[in-house]
Amino acid sequence: MTVYFDNAATTKVCKEAADIMMEVMTTSYGNPSSTHHLGREAKKHLTNAREAVSKALGCNASEVYFTSGGTEADNWAIFSGAKLMRHKGRHIITTASEHDAILKPCQQLENQGWDVTYLMPDEKGCVSVEQVAEALRPDTALISIMLVNNETGAINPIHDIAMLLKRQRSEAVFHTDAVQAFCKIPFTPKELGVDLCTVSSHKIHGPKGAGALYIKDSLRLPPNTFGGGQEKGWRPGTEAMPAICGFGKAAEIARNALRNEPGMFINIRDYMVTRLAELVPETVFIGGGAPHILSISLPGYKSEVLMNFLDRDGICISKSSACKKGARSHVLEAMGLSPKVIDGAIRISFSRFTTADEVDYFVEKLAFAVKRLIKV
Repeated sequence: MTVYFDNAATTKVCKEAADIMMEVMTTSYGNPSSTHHLGREAKKHLTNAREAVSKALGCNASEVYFTSGGTEADNWAIFSGAKLMRHKGRHIITTASEHDAILKPCQQLENQGWDVTYLMPDEKGCVSVEQVAEALRPDTALISIMLVNNETGAINPIHDIAMLLKRQRSEAVFHTDAVQAFCKIPFTPKELGVDLCTVSSHKIHGPKGAGALYIKDSLRLPPNTFGGGQEKGWRPGTEAMPAICGFGKAAEIARNALRNEPGMFINIRDYMVTRLAELVPETVFIGGGAPHILSISLPGYKSEVLMNFLDRDGICISKSSACKKGARSHVLEAMGLSPKVIDGAIRISFSRFTTADEVDYFVEKLAFAVKRLIKV
């Protein structure tokens, strides 16, 4: 039996997305910039995908710009947001618990003379409006705070922060990485009050290699790359049509699933919490908020050992972000957790295909692992 609980790292591609990708690769394979009938057909597919993503985001299709994924979109937001606002000042506010796709661009800007304030999350993994208020300066040009943390599921108060910026009459560009929130919790960029918003395909059962950056219509964000006129010339290059069309179909389906079954992730998460409390009472729960991510720890055990033990029984989990490749989680360190809790932490993440039987199997195997393994 294979149990896949690493959906925050990536999800399996749903059949509908795979089908449209195959069609675009083998039948409607024209370049959407070409004017012949195959080009026009491809252009229609591109338009449909953009509209599907925009509907899932709750914004205008004109505000959706396709990228190669969340990392590119985050980089574009940080570097071009800074470039756009450099006349305002050279101060950036972010958090110490962001994804590396935000932290590393901010570090690059620091090397170029920018001043970056890294807000520390609390024990639940969140930053507060008050922290942003204290860090805000007249020369603050850019703010980037993720909506849902990819390791703990903690939800940051993005809307309240946007209201703070409005009250303070701050001109800073406000970006949120919403990769882990998209089609998992209800939101729209307008409701959040952000100028820029990153989403990704492969977290919602679409293919890898596609993402999007929401850019508010009134914001003229400079491009990072230059070439043809694709994406209004802001992100030029022949569109990755199979991935983009798969993204569009996955967004359409995920949007409908969230609308029709708003509690689907909550129910499976709550069942997991109940079963863990019954069979593995030493479980420590970390952070929390978003219903599809459950971060736990078994202090005294090594997460790598637990992961390898469970992998032998066909269970796929992770200890932090899949991008960390073995390094200790900077997110859990920033939260001020003890070394034993951090070293015993694992991340469980669900999809709409997760079943109660899979939860039962996982918890039983984890309980067995705890009995067999020796604490360190």
